[in-house]
Parts: sequence; C-alpha cells; structure tokens
Amino acid sequence: MITGATSGIGLGCARKFAANGDRLILTGRRAQLLEEICQELTANGTEVLTLSFDVRDREAATRAINTLPEAWRNIDVLVNNAGLALGLEPEYEGSFEDWETMIDTNIKGLLTMTRLIVPGMVARDRGHIINIGSVAGDAAYANGNVYCATKSAVKTLSDGLRIDVANSAVRVTNLKPGLVETNFSNTRFHGDTERAANVYKGIKPLTGDDIADVAVYAANAPAHVQIAEVLILATHQGSGSVIVRK
Repeated sequence: MITGATSGIGLGCARKFAANGDRLILTGRRAQLLEEICQELTANGTEVLTLSFDVRDREAATRAINTLPEAWRNIDVLVNNAGLALGLEPEYEGSFEDWETMIDTNIKGLLTMTRLIVPGMVARDRGHIINIGSVAGDAAYANGNVYCATKSAVKTLSDGLRIDVANSAVRVTNLKPGLVETNFSNTRFHGDTERAANVYKGIKPLTGDDIADVAVYAANAPAHVQIAEVLILATHQGSGSVIVRK
C-alpha cells in the first residue's frame, strides 16, 4: 500500500514496486489520477487496487481499509508517503491553515495509516512500514520551522514504532530525501511555478524514482536485515541547508 501515490515519490514507488512484481494498493486524493495510473500499471501486468481518500480524514481512511476485499487485506508493505510542505516564512509570520494542513497530513495522517495497517502485520508476524521522512527532520532550516518539525516527528515516530514491534518480524524504515524535484515546491509556494523552479536551479536534484529505488531495496532486503534509516541527498547537497549551485 502506497499513500499519496498520484505524483512524485509516491508515483515513483508505484512504478518501481510494480516493476518488482508486487500487487499494489494505491491511495490518493485525486481519483482521476489514480485511475490513470492504475490503467498504466495494469496494462503492464500489475494487479492494482485504488482507494481515493485524504489521509487527514480518519473516517474515510478507516472505511476504505475496513472494506478492502478479502484478497487484499494482508498488506505486506505500507509506504507512508502522503505529505507536503506549505509556505516558507518565519515562524512568527506563518499561516495557521498551512500549519494545520502539514500537521494533519504529515503526522496525523501517517499515524492513522499506521494504526489501521500495522496491527495486522504484528498479528501475522511479518510486514514492513516505510515512512517517507526528510533531511528536514534532522535539523531545521531557515523558514522551514513547522515543516521541519513534522518531519522530525516522522523520524521519532519511526524510531518509536521500530522499538514497539521489535518483538515481531515487522520492520520499520525511515527514508530521508533531500532535494527531490517533484511538485513539492509548487505545492509549498501555492502554485507559484516560477518560484518553485528556482529551488532546483544550478543543481541536479534527486527524482521520485531515486527515492523509490531505495524503498524497493529496503523492502527486499533479507528478512533478518532491517534498513532502519537512509539519508538520500543530491551530490551537491551537504545538508538540509547547504546546497552548492553551479
């Protein structure tokens, strides 16, 4: 199961796991895009089930999971990818609405999906949760305040879950991408395409496929190997705040 599968890292994961021969449950808010992706992947022989809901809506998420067909209920891998950044202002000038959306999606949405899916993994004594965190979760950068805090929470929640399931064969991975060229910046700047494009000028950024490659690797590691955390940066990125542009 991959949340936020309609674009960026989520879409990259859908395609890479499909190429790996896996059956896919894809979730997202945009039903039409989900259908288009489903058609693309099924044309190549992948079994796909789509669920259109917003991870911020706990009732909708619960309803979707509880009504899964019997053949799709034993989820082996959960990729908690749904997330976003909104705004890039000093904390004292931030938007309440942007804060709430980030917290509800990046933290509470991840928790909702974890709570709904992981009990089944523990009961079956197998499974893997892959959380898409960020380099921003390691240290704050200028004007990133609340977004950085949400990704710091993803790291802490991943670490806590890993401890909680250590008596089982369930594995937990936190992937921490750096600069990835998706619609992330366009979303952050509320559709300001020119401002978003400037984020990637002068550096070759990562792609959603790059992060998906790591996710597939972690999911297919031997059963006794748990890839707990991976930081993935563009070559000319030293940290969340150090980017060398040429």
